[in-house]
Amino acid sequence: MNPEMAGRRAVLHGLALGTIGTLTPSVVAQSATTGEEGDDLSNFRIKNGRIRQSVMGWCFQPMPVPELIDHVQAIGIEGIEGIPAEFYPLAVEKGLKISLVSSHGFAKGPVDPRNHEEVIATLRSSIDTAVRFECSSVITFTGMRVDGMTDQEGEDNCVDAWKKVIGYAEDKGVTLVLEHLNTRDDTHPMKGHPGYFGDQLDRCARLIERVNSPCFRLLFDIYHVQIMHGDVIRRIRSMHSMIGHYHTAGNPGRCEIDEHQEINYPAIMKVILETGYKGYVAQEFIPTWSDPVLSLRHGARTCDV
Repeated sequence: MNPEMAGRRAVLHGLALGTIGTLTPSVVAQSATTGEEGDDLSNFRIKNGRIRQSVMGWCFQPMPVPELIDHVQAIGIEGIEGIPAEFYPLAVEKGLKISLVSSHGFAKGPVDPRNHEEVIATLRSSIDTAVRFECSSVITFTGMRVDGMTDQEGEDNCVDAWKKVIGYAEDKGVTLVLEHLNTRDDTHPMKGHPGYFGDQLDRCARLIERVNSPCFRLLFDIYHVQIMHGDVIRRIRSMHSMIGHYHTAGNPGRCEIDEHQEINYPAIMKVILETGYKGYVAQEFIPTWSDPVLSLRHGARTCDV
């Protein structure tokens, strides 16, 4: 397990232990089978399937990964990501797809040339893992800003590292997807990432254009885009040709994608379909409902347009 995954586990374990004290009255009152709107979610299973949904596993810790895999399968969600690779065989055995393979993490990225050797080696290893499990995508990040480094130097460093590995990705038929993250939210280590270099969509687009490969695309995280830029639907329409993956979460708070947050997910899903997108949309919200499985069922239903 890489240090960032271990950190995520620790953060989410602490969050889970402290959840009951922070629940809103409506969440505390939630029954064992209903969502916050009061409707029955206990037997919901994806019906339309036009959006290929996945689940980011770290959000549902400390739930054991095998248990999460069973719930994902029961809901009819197609894929899973953000789980330790040791569980990939079990997920595949249960009929799930690995929708995205992890790599070097968001903190230690190619913006800093001192990280290049490690980043390139990790990306190559992750590409090999993706091939082994028939996954088409591996995530990558810019990393955190370096004191005294200009933006141009940072962009050049990123492009230099990615160009050293993109040929390998092309040969293996795997796409690297660059995730845009927000730098505004400093309330929680997984709700925002102050200091992250790739926090501007225009910069991410410029980096993708400079790498200039069909196997280097954008991971459009709807939650992060809403925080940094807004105007989500227009941005999807203008950038769809370079988007290779989507993540969801409610804003503010990286919560469920329900009526207590500001993003209109059904409308966004319909626009994603209009663009002809065929990849995955992964649920990456941190559950706040008393039953995280019901919150996952609700998210899956919301996106099953």
